[in-house]
Amino acid sequence: MAGLGIGLLVMGCNSSLVLTAPPINYTNTSPKVAELSDQQSKHWGHLDLQKDTIPGMSVDRAYSELLKKKKGEVVIVAVIDSGIDLDHEDIEDVLWTNAGEKPGDGIDNDGNGYIDDIHGYNFLGESYNEQMEMARILRLKIGDEAYQEAARKKLNEKLPEAQAALPQLKQIEAMVTMADKIIQNALGKEEYSLADLQQYKPKNTQEESIVGMLMQVMTMGEEIPAAIKDLREGIKYYEAQVNYNMNVDFNGRIPVGDDPYDYSDQDYGNGNPTNSNPGESHGSHVSGIIAATRDNKKGVEGVASNVKIMAIRAVPNGDEYDKDIALAIRYAADNGAKVINASFGKGFSPNSEWVYEALNYAASKDVLFVHAAGNDGIDLDSPENQNFPNDLPNGVEANFASNYLTVGALTQYFGADMIAVFSNYGKENVDIFAPGDQIYSTMPDDSYEFQGGTSMAAPAVTGLAAMIRSYFPELTAVEVKQVIMESGISPSVKVQVGGAEGAEKSFSEISKSGKIANLYNALILASEVANGTVSL
Repeated sequence: MAGLGIGLLVMGCNSSLVLTAPPINYTNTSPKVAELSDQQSKHWGHLDLQKDTIPGMSVDRAYSELLKKKKGEVVIVAVIDSGIDLDHEDIEDVLWTNAGEKPGDGIDNDGNGYIDDIHGYNFLGESYNEQMEMARILRLKIGDEAYQEAARKKLNEKLPEAQAALPQLKQIEAMVTMADKIIQNALGKEEYSLADLQQYKPKNTQEESIVGMLMQVMTMGEEIPAAIKDLREGIKYYEAQVNYNMNVDFNGRIPVGDDPYDYSDQDYGNGNPTNSNPGESHGSHVSGIIAATRDNKKGVEGVASNVKIMAIRAVPNGDEYDKDIALAIRYAADNGAKVINASFGKGFSPNSEWVYEALNYAASKDVLFVHAAGNDGIDLDSPENQNFPNDLPNGVEANFASNYLTVGALTQYFGADMIAVFSNYGKENVDIFAPGDQIYSTMPDDSYEFQGGTSMAAPAVTGLAAMIRSYFPELTAVEVKQVIMESGISPSVKVQVGGAEGAEKSFSEISKSGKIANLYNALILASEVANGTVSL
């Protein structure tokens, strides 16, 4: 960042936008003490560490101070995910449309190999629930004995956890739901506060116990309806794990009709990259983070303007297939995407070579691939901790793909608790961190919700990358990656990784860049690189 100068924003005599402004260089390590307002909570990833003491990406500041009255080019961003609600009020206006295809005629009008792909493609057909790869490996006896044993070991570790958690959650949900109904009747109202419970005089020991349980839930910071909703979502998650994801006898691929382990079998899927299942909620949330329509006075604002979202459905409720991901990457690259968001991952990848070949193909097309680091709270630099896809094939020590960016997740709390408890990390295998915990974004049926995961951090950086490619289209995917990594903010703080029982590390030690992604700084550095005043 040494070459960044101080001055006014001007348009250069060449075609590149010139942004000459002082970069943000945060040195104060004092955490924010005050609670975030409701608006800040819904928008914290766009805030500024220097001004707000919140580890956001300085998105608001970039728009207000750097980009007023500046116009960029439209950038196509592919979202490879579970499907997207194409009719969402905050997404429908930013969808990519394939101009060469006529909707609903059953003909591949543009000759790209895909029929009726108006807004993208669906590689999963009508399938939804799927096994995790470890279960598929055992069902189909994929790989050698050692590979199958590794899958069996992991399954035997994970399945009992789900089997134990499911009945516990069901019991707790039943108790809280029953208690809620009893107190609603006792108080004579459906909604009540902690103060209402504190003032209520229980009529008997049963009511006393019920009130105590509900108060315990509410003192943990959650209203009873929200707590019941979370419990039911947990039940649904573990039911899927037990019945489908880790059920060795289940085969979720039957509705698709292909052989997912035969790469030559590519005549499958359809042109509708959405579905009626709640699986599209993940892809919708991700898409909103990237590019929800800005300044429409609805819902949320995406990081990026000038973006068209290409919807590619390839991630089921379970582990994705390597063939689907490889073909999805190639589809994106062939149809004009300049950035691909990949908010998915798995621990086993029996046909990873197909994905590596597709990533190399995307690199040849100058496409940047942004991948979520994963949500196991582990150090990806440890050989036993695998998260696929990645850019380190077996036997290769150096990163093979220079167009590949891996993103870890931050919380809104600057300081020791800044790393999300679930976020993977690694000095060699994670490139940068970005806001990813309690992110408010788009959900199906014109709704909005908080969600957390590295799945939310990756699209924040995808939006940042799209902004660079929009305003500085002459920069290559490799240069965009370098700009993002070199322009981030490097706080000198110790952070807890891997949850409460995890290690304390310097922030600089847990990713390759040691930085927080920052749109404001990235645009300034991109301007200098594009105009030749700084070399990477």
